Amino acid sequence: MIIKNFTDLDVWKEAHALTLLIYSLTKKFPKEELYGLTSQIKRAIISVESCIAEGFVGIIIGIV
Repeated sequence: MIIKNFTDLDVWKEAHALTLLIYSLTKKFPKEELYGLTSQIKRAIISVESCIAEGFVGIIIGIV
């Protein structure tokens, strides 16, 4: 399998699936948590995907 983009990585696909799950689950959280716990959890899981993408780009351009 040729990897042309970070979205081709299995680890990114797993992280993305987890992101979708987390977003689905946090919809059920109480509204008073919207700007507290819910927001923090969403930012954390997005960070996982972002770090994978940044690392991939860093390897491609040779800075990692």
